[in-house]
Amino acid sequence: MKRVVLLGGGHSHLEVVRRFGARPAAYTEISLVDPAQFATYSGMLPGLIAGHYNFQACRVDLARLTQHCGVRFVQRRSCSIDTARRQVALDDGTKLDYDLVSIDVGSTPPIAGIHGAAEHAIAAKPFTTFAQRWDRLVASAETGGLRKVVVIGGGAAGLELALAMQHRLAHAGARHPIEYAVVTDAHCVLPDHNAGTRAALERLLAERGVAVHLNSRVARVDRDAVVLADARRLESDATIWATGAGAPSWFADTGLALDARGFVRVDDCLSSVSHREVFAAGDCATIDGHDYPKSGVYAVRQGPVLAENLRRALAGERLSTYRPQQRALALISTGNRYAVASYGRVALEGAWVWHWKDYVDRKFMRRYRV
Repeated sequence: MKRVVLLGGGHSHLEVVRRFGARPAAYTEISLVDPAQFATYSGMLPGLIAGHYNFQACRVDLARLTQHCGVRFVQRRSCSIDTARRQVALDDGTKLDYDLVSIDVGSTPPIAGIHGAAEHAIAAKPFTTFAQRWDRLVASAETGGLRKVVVIGGGAAGLELALAMQHRLAHAGARHPIEYAVVTDAHCVLPDHNAGTRAALERLLAERGVAVHLNSRVARVDRDAVVLADARRLESDATIWATGAGAPSWFADTGLALDARGFVRVDDCLSSVSHREVFAAGDCATIDGHDYPKSGVYAVRQGPVLAENLRRALAGERLSTYRPQQRALALISTGNRYAVASYGRVALEGAWVWHWKDYVDRKFMRRYRV
């Protein structure tokens, strides 16, 4: 009996579970480890915040999915990997032996070194935790305790969350008007997108009264304010941290080859460049020789290749290759049922783009419904 341990219920691992459920590997025990029973789909989080979806619509029940697919579900947090003994340590002290291990635990907010951020900012990741904190913010708005919201991060995630919160709270019976601000250390919003997409979002932010602070580095986060490097102080009743991805800190003690930012280095087969029995996918991995953003779009496409390569590794066969697409389609929602599509140099916008995004997201979720 061979043992495969999947760490994390990320997009790639959902597809691995589904494919092994459809075609089980003989004499193989597969375990999925995740601290939460439900995995929230990041693509639908802005819609959840805006009020277009309920929790049921945008989360996968990992316990039911794994049971249906004949995979063991371990609801624990992974803490470390002993590559010499081929064991995974969990937060309750349990150790799982493995022949193959795959890591798809996502990323963490890169807040190290920002005084007060861990204590006073609400991290957009992990998404399940953020969704739970969001209910408290809605209640605070309804009682008049929320008047100023600051979102740290001028990428797609930050803008989507800012506009989604504004849309929802405008319809939630807030006692007082709420001010919104977006803070980024970049020279523009959406620096990884084309000029048309940036112009569309800049226009929408201005129309809806969302203040944007460019070239602004956060120095400190207080309970009631965000302090910038130039000493400006932005009052804030809720500070949302939605900047780029950071690597989980426990990776540093695994002995795996990591890149400069602490992510697991893998080759074109999604196998660790230092330990061939270790695989990694999604935001927590970096493919040597390729430069692409940390985005769920890539994690989804890595899923089928990862599943096939785990199967081939079990059989001692040659692994297949994953090639990240050069251009990825981004569908950026804007709070209401309106969205902007960004692809290469092309930018499109309208209510029809939101319905397109809604169709794509719901189709993805149907794949993992039991």
